[in-house]
Amino acid sequence: MKLAELPWIAVRDALVYRKPVTALLPCGATEAHGPHLPLNTDVIISEGVARRAAALLEAGGIRALILPPLAYAPAEYAAEFAGTLSIGAATAKAVILDIARALKAQGFACIGIANSHFDPANVAMLREAADEIGAMGLPVAFPDFTRRAMAATLTAEFISGACHAGQFETSLVLADEPSLVNDAARTLLADNPASLTEAFAQGAKTFAEAGGPQAYFGAPAAATAAEGEASFAIMAEALAVSVRHTLGRGI
Repeated sequence: MKLAELPWIAVRDALVYRKPVTALLPCGATEAHGPHLPLNTDVIISEGVARRAAALLEAGGIRALILPPLAYAPAEYAAEFAGTLSIGAATAKAVILDIARALKAQGFACIGIANSHFDPANVAMLREAADEIGAMGLPVAFPDFTRRAMAATLTAEFISGACHAGQFETSLVLADEPSLVNDAARTLLADNPASLTEAFAQGAKTFAEAGGPQAYFGAPAAATAAEGEASFAIMAEALAVSVRHTLGRGI
């Protein structure tokens, strides 16, 4: 299902013989996620969502190919931490728009955006990109989990806003890449109930200002792979439903 692992003739044949073909774009960041999770946590999560959504779409007769993930995004809140590589919103949007133009030119029926990097600047950029892609004539499926109704489908920690590298995200990484989780570190981390969404609303500009001096919020010690699988299922279903709706295949 990964486009980059296929020969070009396989993609050509899919576009010619197996329409509609949807491209799923995992969007993440290279950003600090506490002392226990890897910098590519958001990429891992978005790829996991895209992979599961692709399987759901394929089962329903919609061909889905997963694009190489975007690993760079606006991430200024974490910029003070080593390894975080933040890029400008305009740069990130330009890349996404160019990808969309290439997909449209080749005959893809839809682009689905799988995002798990919820930095406000990144979410705003993705919303703008989705609008502009739609305006260029390529249908867009973008389940935005920062919207109140979408957020309510996820865990209590996610809804609270204290969910960066906490129980929610740590559970997701445990479900897909457990070898990349430093369990010795995470089990010693105290709960940090500071809400990022509230801190951002009050003007915080960095994780430290928001109350996260180690770049985590929530309860990483409480994470489980089972919770991660449950969250993956919800997020993947939302993406698959959005694609089907965008293509006029119902919900």
